[in-house]
Amino acid sequence: MAVFALLLGTVTFSIISFNLLLSGAPPAENHIAVFSNVATYSLPVVAIGGGDYVGLLEALEPLGPVTANGDPKHWKLRYNHIELGFTVGKSRVQMKGGDFDLGAPFVMQNGRGLAPISTLGPLLSRVLGGPVTFSPASRRIFIGNVAIHFTAQVVGAAPPSLVISFSGPVNPMIATDAGTLRMTFTHEPIVASGTQTLTFNNKIITSAAYQDGNGSAAITVTAGAPLFANFSGDHKTITITPAPPVSTQAQGTLMHGATAGASALAAPVNPAQPQYFAVIDAGHGGADRGAALSPQIVEKDVTLAFARQLQHEVEARGLTALLVRNDDSDISLDQRAGMANAAHASIYICIHVTSQGTGVNFYTALLPAPNPAHGSFLDWDTAQASSLTRSQAFTAIVANSFGNSKIPVRTLSAPLRPLNNITTAAIAIEVAPPAGGATGLESSEYQQLIASTIATGLAAVHEETGSSP
Repeated sequence: MAVFALLLGTVTFSIISFNLLLSGAPPAENHIAVFSNVATYSLPVVAIGGGDYVGLLEALEPLGPVTANGDPKHWKLRYNHIELGFTVGKSRVQMKGGDFDLGAPFVMQNGRGLAPISTLGPLLSRVLGGPVTFSPASRRIFIGNVAIHFTAQVVGAAPPSLVISFSGPVNPMIATDAGTLRMTFTHEPIVASGTQTLTFNNKIITSAAYQDGNGSAAITVTAGAPLFANFSGDHKTITITPAPPVSTQAQGTLMHGATAGASALAAPVNPAQPQYFAVIDAGHGGADRGAALSPQIVEKDVTLAFARQLQHEVEARGLTALLVRNDDSDISLDQRAGMANAAHASIYICIHVTSQGTGVNFYTALLPAPNPAHGSFLDWDTAQASSLTRSQAFTAIVANSFGNSKIPVRTLSAPLRPLNNITTAAIAIEVAPPAGGATGLESSEYQQLIASTIATGLAAVHEETGSSP
């Protein structure tokens, strides 16, 4: 299928409403993807006698009430008030309003009625009474008006941005690797027009290529620098830019994965980039003030103070630490996860504070049921899965450092972002005030006590695991 073209300006595309899973290559099993306003699903393709077939009952079940019955020679299918009659080995379908020719013999297999995919589009159109578009090359069926339109525009020069604006919310998964950013649309594919590859008149973001097949599509953006994708406008805009520095202290490679769920891995770190033992993330920031701890104290300010103190204590023990934010920056959860994954540190620590209770709460991720992994890519919502055991072990070591401090400690699991999206050991730490109340959270002595105790635990983690600094 032809792809999009961009002429140094704005161009309009169409995209079928989609949930995205990232895949480095098309799935091995042949299938057809079906997109409608009622449901989105896939149908396995069965090879019979040199032709490709799909089950008719499976094709209609997600769309409405359907029943089927028959004998070894004849099969009847009823969808709503429409009845179809099939004969094994014959291509003619009997139905009210005129018979229909399948173009190839009808097949029964283990009680399933199978029809050739070549005429699936026209057959569904007759049954559903509306427009159905089938693309044999990409193996995608579009039922009704399900398209989401979007525009793409290259803006700015230092640095440039590729801005894609959608007419409806989207939620893709995105991976970066060696100067490329790849968006793979497995379940609901992009429909585009133009050339297979577009070339940008830009030295940094150089080109983008489109490909589709076996029910999926992918756009790969190529650049001379690591790329980062960010969502805004209620997930109606994706902006692709060269990865920004993660702080004023160091440069980092960023990556992003999507919430719909999807799959992503951090890009390999350039050997010239600094390596860190710990990534320390001060919760909230910018417009996100966090909790109001008192009429004068907001969470984002206190978390930053704790993060800076923890960085100081970690480095005082001969380990390296990177701050995700070292000012009042507004950083999304996906950006935080991208920075942590790209740093390839041994541990990620997210700092929060609360005015309720006393002591310190440690959290590790509570993961949802995983989507299947595809190739070397992981489901974004469960990227923590392979590191969860290490996260729990590291949490126990750090929590034990509070043993002699008389500070209460609890260890918990919770479905917290961005913990679920982190590919290394990941911990969230919530600090409650000392006995004097919320104002005690601003005490430099209390901050130093908590940070020092955590850093001692991190040093024990490094010693026991042999993690690199």
